[in-house]
Amino acid sequence: MDIPAGNYLIRSWRPEDAESLSTHLDNPNVTDQLLARHPRPYTVERARAWIDLCAIEADPVNFAITDKQDAIGGVSLYLQRGARGRSAEIGFWVAEPFWGKGVASVAVGAFVDYAFTQFDLARLYANVFSGNGASVRVLEKIGFVYEGTMAKSVWKDGRFIDELVYAVVR
Repeated sequence: MDIPAGNYLIRSWRPEDAESLSTHLDNPNVTDQLLARHPRPYTVERARAWIDLCAIEADPVNFAITDKQDAIGGVSLYLQRGARGRSAEIGFWVAEPFWGKGVASVAVGAFVDYAFTQFDLARLYANVFSGNGASVRVLEKIGFVYEGTMAKSVWKDGRFIDELVYAVVR
């Protein structure tokens, strides 16, 4: 499955992405802004295991952001269930060498369109660590609106972190 995103491509993770995935997610500048879903060290073996899991998803929800060759980031959808079944959380990251180049805005914007169409969602939301101004700018640029702050909602690296909630509705 491929989603065109300007000069970039969102596609399924492939076995050959393991090394770049490991390199980029082993960078604390990237993972400090992510939940513990991506622990350090992020080895090639962990990357391979993640890619293998993505390959067997019933509904594809985890994708690589590529520069049409190499994996330079990732975007995921966390579908909700029950009464929240028409909502989903979106998560994304971009490798540090590609920061400030508009990759996330273009890729996440394209992915939002895909998510609303593919999964018949009414609402997408993202939780962003306070202090992560770059992700806030990406979300606001593509139409997400600030809804509130969840105080001390994350315990990471021996400290509490507030999360800012952003959402877009169809």
